[in-house]
Amino acid sequence: MAGIVLDQVSKVYADGTTAVSDLSLEIQDEEFIVLVGPSGCGKTTALRMVAGLESISHGTIAIGDKVVNTVPPKERDIAMVFQNYALYPHMTVYDNMGFGLKLRKLPKEEIDRRVRRAAEILGLEEFLERKPKALSGGQRQRVAMGRAIVREPQAFLMDEPLSNLDAKLRVQMRAEVSKLQDDLGTTTIYVTHDQIEAMTMGDRVAVLRKGELQQVDTPQALYDRPGNLFVAGFIGSPSMNFVGARLEGDTIKLPFGETPLPDELRGRLKGDGNARDVIAGMRPEHFEDATVEPDRPGLKFTAPISVVESMGSELYAYFDVEHGHVESSDLTELAADSGMEDLPQHGSGDTQQVVARLSAASDARPGGSVNMVLDTTHLQLFDPSGGKSMTVE
Repeated sequence: MAGIVLDQVSKVYADGTTAVSDLSLEIQDEEFIVLVGPSGCGKTTALRMVAGLESISHGTIAIGDKVVNTVPPKERDIAMVFQNYALYPHMTVYDNMGFGLKLRKLPKEEIDRRVRRAAEILGLEEFLERKPKALSGGQRQRVAMGRAIVREPQAFLMDEPLSNLDAKLRVQMRAEVSKLQDDLGTTTIYVTHDQIEAMTMGDRVAVLRKGELQQVDTPQALYDRPGNLFVAGFIGSPSMNFVGARLEGDTIKLPFGETPLPDELRGRLKGDGNARDVIAGMRPEHFEDATVEPDRPGLKFTAPISVVESMGSELYAYFDVEHGHVESSDLTELAADSGMEDLPQHGSGDTQQVVARLSAASDARPGGSVNMVLDTTHLQLFDPSGGKSMTVE
């Protein structure tokens, strides 16, 4: 086993396109780290550079205590699991898993030991004599993982290995991959565009945008303390709501009403204290129906409901609020990258939509109204110029 260190790693193609820019990341031995971001953010390119499948334009990559910039892929002692299973259709499960070891000319007894051990770990013992066409998608992905496990590498590199599976199987396989990595203790870099996958699987999550690292931290820290607007909007489902707001002394004016800044938020707030426009973020779960929880503290207001989605255990209630536009080209780009064109400056007319996650006991109905309460202690504030958090170091 070994740690992996990327030190100011960049990838610039011949046409001048920068896929990865000055990426520095230290992955500890036995750590499971997830690279996440929208399409084209550079996460797969970064993984391929670690694997040796892409050359490095600048910087260094070390696996263990060895710099591997010029080391061929087969000598890096890593194993990759790809989105497509890449199984040999004419070979049995046993032969697919042991093929790489056979090429390395390991003794038959050693190949058999490793293949059967991997099959036991993955629950594939009864399928060893089957060919891939006789397997389900989840079983094929297990075979692909088994092929990586038998190599007993220093690190696993996984490039969206679950994206070809249906939704229910993906949930099951997420748990299986996490348990597998925990049992084996092998350093793992896992690439995905699915932020739910990232949040549920990684010891830490690295969020990338346009080839640049935005923030790396534990899933909970990213959720609670996003460093900028992009991370705040990308992490979490449904996404964080963003509205134009104004700070005036110890008061914040929101489209829902005016409220004192909570003490904890005021203590972390950056700036000179002068009145200013800001972007305020609040997650859907920080709203509640005040008739369900009448004693819940926070900012109370009445919301006209336009759409209600019942999830069984909870409701998603959508309502429109009036807002003042906050102009920022940086926020325009951030909104497009995170798929959130409904940021304040992108609203149509003088309103924008907000989503609240309410208790299933709420009587929220389309066309009706709900007496809402917003827990302001969880407010996130962002600088309109560049989108950086005003409350996170």
